[in-house]
Amino acid sequence: MDDTRLYHNPRCSKSRGALELIHERGIEPRVIAYLDTPPTRDELRELLRLLALPARALLRTGEDEYAALGLADASLSDDALIDAMAAHPRLIERPIFVHAGRAVIGRPPEQVLTLL
Repeated sequence: MDDTRLYHNPRCSKSRGALELIHERGIEPRVIAYLDTPPTRDELRELLRLLALPARALLRTGEDEYAALGLADASLSDDALIDAMAAHPRLIERPIFVHAGRAVIGRPPEQVLTLL
């Protein structure tokens, strides 16, 4: 994986704000439109490792797919949640900024600055 990248949804104001902050610091990340090019299961596992978070923490609970797939079930394993995010990328929290071997969820967008 490239070292500096942003998993981005251009329709999301938080994602656009994070990208703007990164650009203001003179950094040009590889922008990954993750809804068009979803991360693989292995990429999601790597992101979770860099974020130091369990899979559940990366889920967007307000999406229709969350309820339809029964993802509120606390007994679901990380693997099951990762499978759901890989198949339904709208479930992935955004934006995710990766830089210098670390990652952060850009909510609020200023969170990306913690890696710079």
